[in-house]
Amino acid sequence: MRKPPQRVVVLGPHTRAAYSTDLTDAEWRRMEPLVPAAKPGGRPQSVSRREIVNAIFYVVRSGCTWRMLPHDFPPWGTVYYYFRVWRRDGTWERLQDVLRVQVRLQAGREATPSAAIIDSQSVKTTEKGGRAGTTPARRSPAANGM
Repeated sequence: MRKPPQRVVVLGPHTRAAYSTDLTDAEWRRMEPLVPAAKPGGRPQSVSRREIVNAIFYVVRSGCTWRMLPHDFPPWGTVYYYFRVWRRDGTWERLQDVLRVQVRLQAGREATPSAAIIDSQSVKTTEKGGRAGTTPARRSPAANGM
């Protein structure tokens, strides 16, 4: 039985085997305008924004720690820096909002949901609730004078 051909990611003069979490060209075209460009001034950006996003998706999907990011991705510190900056400036929320609208429109639905489902089940407590509804902590033998 033959193995399917392995996808390859071309990064300028370098190539690497593709991970299942990597964005396809079509996905990146849709996402690229939503990912902030490098700020003007300072050092020129030496790492592709697409590779940064691919590395973040790898960490999120695999559950590995930032420091265990495979070496064929940009350095983990760089990837974590962008993840943190984009989280703080609201990039991830904007991405989710815009992409959700695009997916809904593509599916022939309204851009925003017209209804929501709220689960009515909750954990029951005692009628008193609060601290009165909990069992007090036991006293240690030393506190009892034994």
